Amino acid sequence: MTTALSIDSPRVEDGAAIWRIARDSEVLDLNSSYSYLLWCRDFATTSVVARGTDGEPIAFVTGYIRPQRPQTLVVWQVAVDDAHRGRGLAGTLLDALTHRVAARHGIRSIETTVTPDNTASDRLFTSYADRHGASLHREVLFEGGLFPDGGHEPEVLYRIGPIAG
Repeated sequence: MTTALSIDSPRVEDGAAIWRIARDSEVLDLNSSYSYLLWCRDFATTSVVARGTDGEPIAFVTGYIRPQRPQTLVVWQVAVDDAHRGRGLAGTLLDALTHRVAARHGIRSIETTVTPDNTASDRLFTSYADRHGASLHREVLFEGGLFPDGGHEPEVLYRIGPIAG
């Protein structure tokens, strides 16, 4: 784990760094830079960033409370800067986020989607469920053919829960 690491909520000024981390991941679907600024403003209480010794973001997890299921946290994106990968930082951030959101909002489950080729995310969420003694159910949420840009793999919904608050 990185020394002098701090975990907190993202700030609007973190949006550009978070966008760069997502872009450089080469795995995530990159959203517009504008959307990351909005995310840091509107979903800061359901997202976290890890900061290095210089205070700059080195990793993030973005999420939101699902309106139709207010006890469900949807994890939107998880990314770690290349220089900090392989140290368990994504798992640490996911644990920190769910602990915070469970305490504030009473969430009892997590949902996320993972494409079949994303083995790192599969391992992250499978190990999260194992660590927390929660069930993990997978089902295809969106078939690849639904995406207008073509060539997109299916998005598999991971439902994890119940999780302890």
